[in-house]
Parts: sequence; structure tokens; C-alpha cells
Amino acid sequence: MDSISNNFSGLPTIRSAYSVCDFKANSAFDGSLKDKFLVASGNSSFAACSPSEGIAMYSKEFYAACTMGGILSCGLTHMLVTPLDVVKCNMQTNPQKYKSIASGFSMVVAEAGVAGLFKGWVPTLLGYSAQGACKFGFYEFFKKYYADLAGPENAIKYKDLIFLSGSASAEFIADVFLCPFEAVKVRVQTVPGFANGLSDGMPKILAAGGVAELFKGLRPLWGRQIPYTMMKFGCFERTVEALYANVVPKPKSECSKQEQLGVSFAAGYIAGVFCAIVSHPADNIVSKLNASKDATIGGIVNEMGVSALFTRGLPLRIVMIGTLTGLQWGIYDAFKVFVGLPTTGGAPPPTPK
Repeated sequence: MDSISNNFSGLPTIRSAYSVCDFKANSAFDGSLKDKFLVASGNSSFAACSPSEGIAMYSKEFYAACTMGGILSCGLTHMLVTPLDVVKCNMQTNPQKYKSIASGFSMVVAEAGVAGLFKGWVPTLLGYSAQGACKFGFYEFFKKYYADLAGPENAIKYKDLIFLSGSASAEFIADVFLCPFEAVKVRVQTVPGFANGLSDGMPKILAAGGVAELFKGLRPLWGRQIPYTMMKFGCFERTVEALYANVVPKPKSECSKQEQLGVSFAAGYIAGVFCAIVSHPADNIVSKLNASKDATIGGIVNEMGVSALFTRGLPLRIVMIGTLTGLQWGIYDAFKVFVGLPTTGGAPPPTPK
């Protein structure tokens, strides 16, 4: 990240009104740990800020805050929903045996005990922590990079496109770090007796197919995660705006931090439902690829059919991803509040009378 930070030294810092890391200075925390994460904010969509008002955008401190928030929001939440993930993956790879959500839970517990519901929690925690760190950190880098390419006027006019492009670019990188852990996780969760976890599962995969076997699912993983992340950021920002404009009975500035965090969770859950729908076909392919050494994308599509690709395991995944995304935004914004920062997003400025 030092090279990225150096590339922007001496340049005016810009911030987005819809920034995921919408940092704001607060002198009440001067000299404390929270002060290390403070960043100044402007009032316009893309505003310059003075280093004296807070930590400069794209500084090491800024990336530290984005990275830590991403680790906490993604790593912890994915680990917490491991039982749902275990059942979902088995329903996708062996639908004849795991026919429903309820029977899926019962079958896993009957065969492997309650501990079976937590298979693969270590690669889940490590993989999605690495992914979350890259997702949020690189999002901020690419957002500024594309805004600079577009120029000041177009950066404001096409801010939604910049946010979507930035999130897609960030996820492209993040998935490279996630993919090896995802391969181990799915194999541990869906192949009985394969391995107990990461420490014995990864050596077995490497011995069987080398490094290439760990990255066999990278392309469908991109197909799942990139649309998911674009929806996660874009839909969340617009949903927060809509909630403050049409549902919450008072402006964001008058809401307590607890109320704002409630909006973050609700908007995250709504965004998560759409995330699950757009990324589900690729999720089915990823699960089937990682569950079998000989599986191919074409073979999976022929075996499942288009309808099953879009629907098999979808209700459970909507619950899982909705909860997951809601928790991620809740944890991320709670972290921002902890270090003295405002929550993400909000209503547009009121129209002058």
C-alpha cells in the first residue's frame, strides 16, 4: 500500500458523498486511538480536504482503517454463518440427499454431530478476512483512480458508474486471495472424510492437483463475487438514501448512532437479497467445481440445467447472504462509529427553497 499512497502524495484529496469510508474529523478524540483514523470530509460530492483537518485520503492510516473494517466485517460474518454455508453447499452438490433446509441441517447433525455444522470455519475466516481487506482497501484506490480519469465534472455526473467500476476492480483482486481458501472450505464441507480443516485439507489438494487445483474455481468465483460486490455497494448506498428520504422520520443528522446503525443493517440486508439473486448461478458452479476434482463448468451447466442453476439452494442463500450483508454493513459502520467516524451513506442534500 505504500506505493499506492506515494502515488497520491501532494495531490488534493477527494472524497465521495457515497464513500464506503466516509471519514470525518472530530476534535473530541484528539490524541486518542480513534484520532488515528480520523479523516476530514467536505460537503460536496467530491471535495478537497486539508491535512490539518484529519488524515489525508489514501494515506497509510486511511488504508489501515479501511482494511481493518473490511477484515472485521467480512471475516467474522462469514465465519458466523458457517452452519448455513455447510448446508447450502451440500444442497448444491448433493441435492438427492440434502433435499431441503430443514432436512439438510438434520442430516449434517445426524452424520457428523453439531461440530459438522462448523466444518471449514478456519479457511472461511482466513479467506474472507483477506478478501474483505482487499475489497475495501482497493475499492477506495480504484474509486479515486477512475474519478481522476473521468475529471471533476464527469466524476460527479457518473459517480454511480465510478463506484460500480471501483468495487468490481477491487473484487477482482480480492478473489485471488479468497480462491485457495474457498477451494479447501467447500471440499472439507461437502466431501465426507476428505479432511478436518485447512491444515490437512490444503496439503491434500496440493498433492492431488498442485496449485492449479486451488485456483480451479477462480473464474466462476469472479462470476459470483464481482456482481455480488457491485450490488453490495451500489444497492446499499441507494437503499440508505431511500430509507432516510422515505422511511426514517427525521434527517440522518438528528438520528442517534444506534438508529443510524439500524439503517445500515436494514439497507445491508436489502442489498444482500439482491446480491444473492445476481450471484447465485455462479455460486452453484463454484460449489460443484470445488466439490469434485473432475468437474467442469460445461459439465455442471449440462447436469443442472439453467433453471436449477438459478434456483437450487436460493432460498437458503437469500437468508444467508441477506443476514451476512446486513451484519457486514452493521459491523463496518459500528467500527467507524467506534473510531469516531460517521456511518456510511445518507439522504441527498435537501433541495433549496
